[in-house]
Amino acid sequence: MSNNKNIAGRFAGKGYYIALILCAAAIGISGYLYARTLDTKDPSLDNTGGVVDALNPDGTTPTQPSIAKPTIPTVPPTMPQPLRTAMPIDGQIVMEYAMGCLCYNPTTRDWRVHDGIDYAAEAGTSVKAAADGTVYTVYQDDSMGYTVVISHADGYVTTYSSLSADIAVSVGDVVALGDVIGYVGSSAIMESAIGDHLHFCVTCDGESIDPAEFFSLN
Repeated sequence: MSNNKNIAGRFAGKGYYIALILCAAAIGISGYLYARTLDTKDPSLDNTGGVVDALNPDGTTPTQPSIAKPTIPTVPPTMPQPLRTAMPIDGQIVMEYAMGCLCYNPTTRDWRVHDGIDYAAEAGTSVKAAADGTVYTVYQDDSMGYTVVISHADGYVTTYSSLSADIAVSVGDVVALGDVIGYVGSSAIMESAIGDHLHFCVTCDGESIDPAEFFSLN
């Protein structure tokens, strides 16, 4: 009986320490289990705010692909082509261009300006377009006879007078350099003393110019 009391007394004195040991063991086991839980947690759930980016589930910052800008081809500017010109007839010059001075007119027997070049040639000689262009008008002038007017690029206009009546072109016709537009005649009353010839004039933007300047455009 006394032995049992002794054993009970021993345990009674040590019960406090046993309780402490058990509590410490419980805390250790709980900590171990919690750590295991953290190790096995899905890393995809460890986003700020708990939201998973479906397009970037690993949480890294994606690199934006560089997009090359398309190269726009450059077209070299088209250089304007100079107007090709040529003399309308192969004939002898019997009267020069004279707008800056007076020259003698054997028909009127006086001195006056002369707005073109007179080329003497046999009647019926072909008269050709001095450049590419469009026939602006065809008419019979009381002073200068049968006349053809052709408009060209860059404001140039050529006039062919003292032609014969059989004109080879009509208003609106597109002509090329060297195309026959009419024939030499003597229809210019103001220059009848010269005989059969072509009276050739050139203007640029409405201003009279020396036909020699027009021929130099090439």
